[in-house]
Amino acid sequence: MSVKHAAGTFFRIPFLLAALLLVSACARTVPEMELQTLSSVELDPSRQQMALREVRTLQAKGQRVWCVPFARNVSGVEIRGNAETWWGKAKGIYDRGTEPVVGAVMAFSATGSMPMGHVAVVSEVVSDREIRVDHANWERNKVSLKMAVVDVSKQGDWSAVRVESRPETFGSVYPINGFIYPQ
Repeated sequence: MSVKHAAGTFFRIPFLLAALLLVSACARTVPEMELQTLSSVELDPSRQQMALREVRTLQAKGQRVWCVPFARNVSGVEIRGNAETWWGKAKGIYDRGTEPVVGAVMAFSATGSMPMGHVAVVSEVVSDREIRVDHANWERNKVSLKMAVVDVSKQGDWSAVRVESRPETFGSVYPINGFIYPQ
């Protein structure tokens, strides 16, 4: 190898290292992104429209609108079964965590008043303790869009929330298993 060729290769190494660092910095997973970045992300409009069309079709036929098919249609998280089973079924198939991310499914635990659990799709991250969700059947047989949810857990880990039932009015405290992140 000539000295001229070796010198050219030597000077390209810093650029190669800089490119590798840049690529590795972009390889973070969605749950690790900063909240301000997350708040600018939006749900897939075509998935939302498809889910809302399905709701209108069901309602026109006099059929019930449920949270599970709505969340599956909006998020693309392909889990079947009652909402209370989603957290366990997601293990090993989807990433799960405690940080809300737009498009993630928030999995409510079963309770006495909600024995089948509930699922809702995060539509906006407002702050580290407030999000908005789109979900069905929170109000019987209806879809609620951009409904506020606040984290009321002592640890700030989204293990307990209150859901806006009317403007500026938040209901009972509900336990949350966590968030299921779409692929």
